Amino acid sequence: MLVGMMGAGKTTIGRRLSARLRLPFVDADSEIEAAAGMSIPDIFETHGEPHFRDGEARVIARLLDGGPAVIATGGGAFMREETRSRIGRKAVSIWLKADADVIMKRVKRRADRPLLQTADPAATVGRLIEEREPVYQHADLTIASRDVPHEKIVDECMDALHTLLCGDGAKQPHGKIGAAP
Repeated sequence: MLVGMMGAGKTTIGRRLSARLRLPFVDADSEIEAAAGMSIPDIFETHGEPHFRDGEARVIARLLDGGPAVIATGGGAFMREETRSRIGRKAVSIWLKADADVIMKRVKRRADRPLLQTADPAATVGRLIEEREPVYQHADLTIASRDVPHEKIVDECMDALHTLLCGDGAKQPHGKIGAAP
């Protein structure tokens, strides 16, 4: 289960990680859109963020019950205690930690980020990082998402998963992998 800020690389790394692990890849946001029959920006506009978050929690619960897979979550999914607890019981969570510069460089390419429809998107990203990082730190593993080849990040995820799952057999919270950006 990949968690982290928008633009951290959850979908990009998730696809590659799933191929390496020979597991299906599922993007929770795509599943939410399919379940709702509308895009995430339209869900936000029509029904509001609380409605979206409720649907997101239901979809993630269903995905976690669907068998082994690599799942990329939306940036806010891990913020909900119920979802975080469910992930903790049923999956290994990997926080792809990206700094604000990396996030802004990546998200400015896309205009479909509802939370960034503000006068100052960079300030919004900074505020979201400040709010979310203390919660993201509860992930089982932390991998630095930075501007290096995607396969390097995937290698680091694989190494961290191997250590966590095969090392001493116990979850080792907050394992940090990867150099600081």
